[in-house]
Amino acid sequence: MIKLSLRYEQISCRLTVEGYPDVSTGQGGQAIGILTGWSLALAGHTELEGKREHLEALLQVVAPYARHLISSAPRTFGAPDSPVAIHPEDARHRLELRSSQPNTPPLTLHLDDAELADLVRCLDQLLLDGRLQLNLQTPSPQPLRRSELRKRVPLGRRMAAPLCGMAALGLAGAISWMVPTPKPGSFNPAQDKGSTNPMADPGKTGTPSGASQLPR
Repeated sequence: MIKLSLRYEQISCRLTVEGYPDVSTGQGGQAIGILTGWSLALAGHTELEGKREHLEALLQVVAPYARHLISSAPRTFGAPDSPVAIHPEDARHRLELRSSQPNTPPLTLHLDDAELADLVRCLDQLLLDGRLQLNLQTPSPQPLRRSELRKRVPLGRRMAAPLCGMAALGLAGAISWMVPTPKPGSFNPAQDKGSTNPMADPGKTGTPSGASQLPR
């Protein structure tokens, strides 16, 4: 059986995967279902080689890192025990590849934006290639976290709404203190024009004022 090789290239990046078709699943002669190795060559950097788990680890960190970078929320991807990790570092991106061998320092590559973009395109070409039938574990797109969304909004815009609300509340309280409150007055029945009490006005009764009622 002839070993197959697939190559994906950009200006500063070349990704090569090698393997054999998995005849047990009925794959054709031009498909790779069994990965034997892969290599990544970045212009001006050491060529990288690894196995399937290293390729999956690279896919797990580079794709979500690029999405967060586009969303202006860059952060580190890759656990401390992961074979691959990527970190934002000033205007560059630090890619670390950790060896499974003890006492072996990680290999560090510093990529600029163009090199990172070429790497992402190569990985996208690999995932979209129908000849590569490996069922690689890739991360599903996740929305930004609440804390990451807050960082995208400038501090002045974030504080504008709370400060306006507090100012409006304070203004309403000040106005309420300035408006005089009516004082309760004593009730005077003689001044109540709408009173219907006959004792309040003797002239409204049938008997003249000062006259005594004759007995019947």
